[in-house]
Amino acid sequence: MQDLIEKAWNDRSLLASSEVMQAIEDVVEQLDLGELRVATPPAVPGATGAWQVNEWVKKAVLLYFPIRKMETVECGPMEFHDKIPLKRNYARLGVRVVPHAIARHGSYLAPGVILMPSYVNIGAYVDEGSMVDTWATVGSCAQIGKHVHLSGGVGIGGVLEPVQAAPVIIEDGAFIGSRAIVVEGVHVGREAVLGANVVLTASTRIIDVTGPQPKEMKGYVPPRSVVIPGTVPKQFPAGEYGVPCALIIGKRKESTDRKTSLNEVLREHHVAV
Repeated sequence: MQDLIEKAWNDRSLLASSEVMQAIEDVVEQLDLGELRVATPPAVPGATGAWQVNEWVKKAVLLYFPIRKMETVECGPMEFHDKIPLKRNYARLGVRVVPHAIARHGSYLAPGVILMPSYVNIGAYVDEGSMVDTWATVGSCAQIGKHVHLSGGVGIGGVLEPVQAAPVIIEDGAFIGSRAIVVEGVHVGREAVLGANVVLTASTRIIDVTGPQPKEMKGYVPPRSVVIPGTVPKQFPAGEYGVPCALIIGKRKESTDRKTSLNEVLREHHVAV
């Protein structure tokens, strides 16, 4: 399949081939079943920077759109008009789906996943026991680990292009607070806690303020970090203004249960947001 996808990527006339179309359909089907992933985790859980982006799989997702035709999909009184069908057979999959949650075909939902009214896009992977809370969105190709809680209104960005770009990765046990935004391939480590309204992009300054001197990073939140929104001063022609950043204020304690509320975790660090 990979060879056919790569050839069709370089020569779009091959999309008329039934063999190529079937290969694309098969890739999306395997994504739907969790047998293929856009990004493969390291053999050792929690290893930093060892995720492998499978570019050819992303190419197959992008090629899926031009070979599909628009269709009307009816769900009771609701009607949709799209190229990609909706995911089905939730009872067999062991997934709880609350109206009006929607997941597209080509996304993987492991047993024990709970979807409150939310949205999961094609290519995304949501592992066992995770909750996608009300009005949260999981963008295309995003990788969500086991027992992750995406709180209400969380925005997990999708990354299809460029094909070599890493998707957003939220590792096992992370807690993402209400209205937090994680986009542009940011990687959140195991059991990290993001406070409400934290915004992480590829260029967001993530500053560890737990020591005598700040330590700055971008694009990665270390495991078990507790993160809140902050600002840093920046000089502009019109004067000095605060620019958003993210502050690591401590580590999640080993004694803190994975299902603890965000407020309890932040209370340990004497912070309320």
